[in-house]
This record gives sequence, C-alpha cells and structure tokens, in this order.
Amino acid sequence: MTGTASPSPTKAQLLELVAALGTAQWQDFAAAAARQGLTSVQAKLLAQLKGPVPMRGLATLLVCDASNVTGIVDRLEARGLVRREPDPGDRRVKNVVATDEGRETIRRVRAEMQATHSALDTLDEEERTTLYGLLERLRPATDQRG
Repeated sequence: MTGTASPSPTKAQLLELVAALGTAQWQDFAAAAARQGLTSVQAKLLAQLKGPVPMRGLATLLVCDASNVTGIVDRLEARGLVRREPDPGDRRVKNVVATDEGRETIRRVRAEMQATHSALDTLDEEERTTLYGLLERLRPATDQRG
C-alpha cells in the first residue's frame, strides 16, 4: 500500500490557522490579565515595557491615540505598576517605566496563560524548537510597518 503525501496547505489556510491561534492566545492573555485586575490593554502596555518607552511610542505600539495612552498609564501608575520619568535627552518627553511590581504582575499574567501553556505542552522539545525557528523566520516580515 502506497501513501500519498498530503497537499501543502495554502497561504489562506496557514493565515486562518495563525489568526485562530493568535485569537486564542489573546483571549488567554486577557483572561490572565483580568485575574491580575488588569484590562487586556493595560497588560499589553505593561508587556511592552522592557525599558523606558516614550508615551508617543506606546501609542504606536498599542495602535491607539496618544490621549488614550495617558489614561491607561494614569491607571497603571495609580496602582504602582509604572512610573513616568522625564527623558534624559528631552525633558519635554515623558518615558513610562515598569516598576518592580509591574514587572512581577506581567510575569504572573504570562505564567497564568493556562490554555496557551497547555497547547504548547502538546509539542515535544524538537517540535517546539522547530516552531520557534519558523516563527523567528516570519517575524522580520511581519514587523515591517509603514
């Protein structure tokens, strides 16, 4: 008995699967954020803070108006999760920096993403390594803006 190879998936099929996975991951992220008392957008902002980020830069990263970022940062700052600092190169610019508590909170959000963790647990180490390599190859093409 001879086996026939499965046809290669189309780009549309791949995009549909990537979108479905992205949606599921975002829903898991939002649920984990809610358990930490955060909205999904507040958690997304915290996740972007690997160092000082200007308010306008956060608006770009979050794909929203700068005035919306002000309110989000206000609420995170009131909880002690972020702080505003003047930019050393231009004191008119305010950078947002995660506090230790903010970094710990986003770490907990990521750790509590049970659906995402469970999905990844279905892959063995070699499969995870292969998937990581493939996603890294796709990243530069998807990071191009403008």
